[in-house]
Amino acid sequence: MPGAQELRDRFRTLHESGCFVIPNPWDIGSARLLVKLGFKALATTSSGFAWSTGRRDNHITLDDALAHMRSIASSVDAPVNADFEGGFAIDPEGVAANVARAADTGIAGISIEDATGDDSAPLFDFDLAVRRVAAARQAIDRRTAGVFLTARSEGFIVGRPDLDETIRRLSAFAEVGADCLYAPGIRTADEIGAVVRAVAPRPVNVLVGGPFTTVDKLAALGVRRVSVGGALARSAWAGFLGAARELATHGTFTAFGAAVPFAEINGMFDE
Repeated sequence: MPGAQELRDRFRTLHESGCFVIPNPWDIGSARLLVKLGFKALATTSSGFAWSTGRRDNHITLDDALAHMRSIASSVDAPVNADFEGGFAIDPEGVAANVARAADTGIAGISIEDATGDDSAPLFDFDLAVRRVAAARQAIDRRTAGVFLTARSEGFIVGRPDLDETIRRLSAFAEVGADCLYAPGIRTADEIGAVVRAVAPRPVNVLVGGPFTTVDKLAALGVRRVSVGGALARSAWAGFLGAARELATHGTFTAFGAAVPFAEINGMFDE
């Protein structure tokens, strides 16, 4: 198993050129299978993990998140980026303290977002949002050099789809030390291209949760990293719910015909 610093160096190098996909497992099994499929890095998903524990997204505790990050990072020989939601704190000092704890879990990267969870004011005030990212950067530099910091602006997924404001925030996050910028919810070529140009040469992550684009098209726009959030988990739940609903409603088993054969899935976990 590579050491933490080697994985962090590898993760940083992935962002230097080209475009790579960083899929989002929700448990150890899905993480190991994604590595077996050839993906060079992984990212945790707050939603996928929360659902696996019977909770809604953004309803896990800090200790749960840290334990999950540690378990995923220690189970694969690929770099892992942690979805750390809003840092489990509001004030910059709290974000810094929690990011320092997260950096000790063996992760190669971490993301911090500017969503508040409050529908009436869904984004942190601009100045506070920037100070939170700056605090995360300082915590990483003091504690665990090399952890890659991604800063997210959530306007497009919390009902504030303002491209100019999103770019203003991402640009400010870059200025205070974010290594990668991320605006989940942007979908059009114009939106994505504008973000890429605004923060260049910093790499941009684009979230793809549906069939609206391809990796090649995103690469042509200058995107360096593509993640899928909870989409793989939702796809898995789709198969589960389809089969379970058929069984509960009709007492039939036809959905099992599309299941992965036992020998195939069992064999994928051979050491």
